Amino acid sequence: MDFAEQQVRAPFQPEAVFSDGTEAFRSPCEPEAYDFVTLRLRVGKNQTIRASVVIRERAGRIDMTPEYSDERFDWYRAEIELIDKPLHYFFEIATEGGVFRYDRLGVMLSERETACFRISPGFHTPDWAKGAVMYQIFVDRFCNGDPTNDVQTGEYFYIDRPAKEVTDWGRAPEACDVQEFYGGDLAGVIKKLDYLQRLGIEVLYLNPIFVSPSSHKYDIQDYDHIDPHFGVIVKDAPTGLPEGDTVNAHSAQYIARVTSRENLEGSNELFAQLVAEAHRRGMRVIIDGVFNHCGSFNKWMDREGIYKNAEGFEDGAYGSKNSPFRSFFAFEKDAVARDGDSVGSADGCDADGGSTGSPAAVGPDDFVGGDDPYEGWWGHETLPKLNYEKSPKLKNYIMRIARKWVSAPYGADGWRLDVAADLGRSEEYNHEFWKEFRRSVKSANPEALILAEHYGDASPWLQGDEWDSVMNYDAFMEPVGWFLTGMEKHSDAAREDLYDNEKAFDFAMRCNMARFQTSSLLTAMNELSNHDHSRFLTRTNRRVGRTESAGSAAADEGVNRAIMREAVMIQMTWPGAPCVYYGDEAGVCGWTDPDNRRTYPWGHEDTEMVRFHREMIRIHRAYRSLRVGSLVWLAEDYGLLAYARMLPGKAGTKNAGAGEAVITVINNTDCRRDVHLPVWLAGVKDSSRMVRLMRSSEDGFGAEAAIYPVRDGYVTISVDPMGGAVLKNLEY
Repeated sequence: MDFAEQQVRAPFQPEAVFSDGTEAFRSPCEPEAYDFVTLRLRVGKNQTIRASVVIRERAGRIDMTPEYSDERFDWYRAEIELIDKPLHYFFEIATEGGVFRYDRLGVMLSERETACFRISPGFHTPDWAKGAVMYQIFVDRFCNGDPTNDVQTGEYFYIDRPAKEVTDWGRAPEACDVQEFYGGDLAGVIKKLDYLQRLGIEVLYLNPIFVSPSSHKYDIQDYDHIDPHFGVIVKDAPTGLPEGDTVNAHSAQYIARVTSRENLEGSNELFAQLVAEAHRRGMRVIIDGVFNHCGSFNKWMDREGIYKNAEGFEDGAYGSKNSPFRSFFAFEKDAVARDGDSVGSADGCDADGGSTGSPAAVGPDDFVGGDDPYEGWWGHETLPKLNYEKSPKLKNYIMRIARKWVSAPYGADGWRLDVAADLGRSEEYNHEFWKEFRRSVKSANPEALILAEHYGDASPWLQGDEWDSVMNYDAFMEPVGWFLTGMEKHSDAAREDLYDNEKAFDFAMRCNMARFQTSSLLTAMNELSNHDHSRFLTRTNRRVGRTESAGSAAADEGVNRAIMREAVMIQMTWPGAPCVYYGDEAGVCGWTDPDNRRTYPWGHEDTEMVRFHREMIRIHRAYRSLRVGSLVWLAEDYGLLAYARMLPGKAGTKNAGAGEAVITVINNTDCRRDVHLPVWLAGVKDSSRMVRLMRSSEDGFGAEAAIYPVRDGYVTISVDPMGGAVLKNLEY
């Protein structure tokens, strides 16, 4: 008889079975090709006759060896040798009650092909990014550190409106705000680095900072340079457009500001200084890459004539069929017509800053261009789609940009990729591009993070040779929002059937998390709010609305800070990299964009909310299990969630089952709940105790400690209405 067969059989407990891709259960957890990898499986004590690993790519099964036992579990191990191809596996568990399979969705009687564990040899995500606390900054609205670089009212014309300097920092954005500038800049970010360090931030994510005519800057004008309106203006001109003039080629001020070498190089140097200052504080910086499309102001297109006579720039594609950049875009005509007339859109603006009509451009005496249609992203002529398939030169240019900003002297720590799945005109080319992008970035900076914006299943891009991870909508933002508020992430719809629905939350999280490899899951950007969706605090009012329909002030009405604290508790204890959208920690509200892009309320912060964020970030950073530990579900009920992040002790030792376990309990109902938690599932010993690290309720929050004994594997805790608690074991 083997080790397991010598034991007296106990009834099989499916909930006791556990394995995943973290370091306690896979060693090494990010192996190279041809490495030997140790896989571990935890099962209930004396419940298993045989445990095996089944590898889909190989015939037969590999029997696992009993490794050790503790008071509640038997641990099994197996060693496998990799090749240079991905490997998919699940576990097979033979018990007296039958043979069961265990995969990323749990115990089942049959195999589920899509839920297998996966190993991709050579796939690494940066260790610094796993569980890192991030902070997203929409630069124009964060802090004005240098008023001399502010956009001037009337400086230029964009989407049927003149640029406008907003002098009232506290004023909410208008429904169309792409031409409105509050003056936030890189100097302001540098000025607030000490604040961010005190808050506990480890990574800054900056929305686009390259030259662009809009406040959001997703319509990039020059990928090689930081916008001087965010950087420095050394060389200037006294005036912008004459009153009533809409021809940007007439704006000496705008042309001087965005084409002067002194301004462009000085702004790049300021960005390098920002990164150096962040690094000096132990912080990282990732920047926004918009490579699917650019802007109609872009120097390659130059629809506005900004670069026509500027020193050091070549002719743009819109004004010259002989432009070296002509192949960068998909024009409908082979020849450029001489026609300076342009037709504006009906209202000239949408929420993303695109225009469905031609932008006000130049007159017939100013510039060669006109009636020469080109492809725009989603039909927006202000957002020309980049034509990679027809232009190897364009692709090579962008690969150089990819390397440039993560290399010296700038040293950014990674890229966030805008609408990354839209790039190119075929799925085949899209994957080809991102594979080369990864090679380019990692060759320049192996520790750079590549994180993409994506809605839906991102697994085709997360196989180990394209993106590192994604903005985590499907396995974080949306399930958390539906459960706690019943609101869609734009505040455009309410779903009572999803509000407090623990089963819907469980199903969404399990299924969507199963699409990630562990390396990607631990680096996924977990946001409650961002520049594209309503502020989470506004969603707590459970009201459908936008600025146009309800008015900006309504976004602040009836909000529930207790629910916001519950959300932050989940954010800081869930697998992934928690990312605070600037101002969320200060109580900023807002409907979907552009209202979500309100300014940071310096001097008018919700100081209690700031303090709560600081405390929860401190807890997150204090415990390694919250960075790289396993997720174990403990309990769920209507409006109630309880889970653990565990990091078992060193494998192969008598204390291997012991270790670090942090428990989170959320009660999103209006009544007190006494919860009996099976902390034994997280490896917590009967002889140990749990200490409370944080509590929250409708009345506030506190970090005062309370001790709870563990009895027969359970802890009983009373959780306040609209409240939560975070506990940790004390068995060291």
